[in-house]
Amino acid sequence: MARVASKPIRKNARSGAKPESDTNSDANAAGDTPIDLYFWPTPNGWKITIMLEECGLPYTVIPVDISKGDQFRPAFLAISPNNRMPAIVDHQGPGGKPISIFESGAILQYLGRKTGKFYPNDERGRVEVEEWLFWQMANLGPKAGEANHFRAYAPEKLPYAIERFSNEMNRIYGVMNARLGHREFLAGAYSIADMACVGWASRAERHGHDLSGFPNVRRWLETMLARPGVKRGLSVKVEAAFRVDTKDPRVRAVLFNQRAR
Repeated sequence: MARVASKPIRKNARSGAKPESDTNSDANAAGDTPIDLYFWPTPNGWKITIMLEECGLPYTVIPVDISKGDQFRPAFLAISPNNRMPAIVDHQGPGGKPISIFESGAILQYLGRKTGKFYPNDERGRVEVEEWLFWQMANLGPKAGEANHFRAYAPEKLPYAIERFSNEMNRIYGVMNARLGHREFLAGAYSIADMACVGWASRAERHGHDLSGFPNVRRWLETMLARPGVKRGLSVKVEAAFRVDTKDPRVRAVLFNQRAR
């Protein structure tokens, strides 16, 4: 199991820079510098903790409190210009030099190439994984987020929006259910495509989506949640996240009313 600790975002951090670290002395002694993970406990953040845990890579959690606007700090924007987490800095990147990466799908692909795990080397296998990874990025994640927003966070209940995105989630889980009808995992073998989806699927019913009509998805989800690496990845928390008040107008302004800066 990779050791995990947390530290704040440094004000003078820059893309590819090595922040000060007080973590993982065992890994450092072995010449294994932990990967810096800029993280907040959401389904997108968990994609990366799961992959890091499954690969046994040491990493340090750097909380990005999206309720307070940490994502707009210059130090973070130097690493993630889209002001979204997760992002990573791998101090032992290509050629032994640091590299920073943003966007969860790109991070999963990079870690798959770096380790040779959960991302096939053959072109046909890789294409199949990428299809379902990008399917998550374009469909499952965004639509689940929109469905949950109108159900849980919108200042007024809009029946049209709730029905629109509930129906879309039903369609999406139907696609996933059909795919899993003759495969154990989305691309056949367990891969980064499954890791990308499990955080969202694990919250489906919490988000108001009934999975009882999708037995293959439920079977897949049970298999995923039984994996030790997935369990560890999903268990990575940030204490401050439990204290976020989404009814606070200041928090809502940061989370839901962002415009170009």
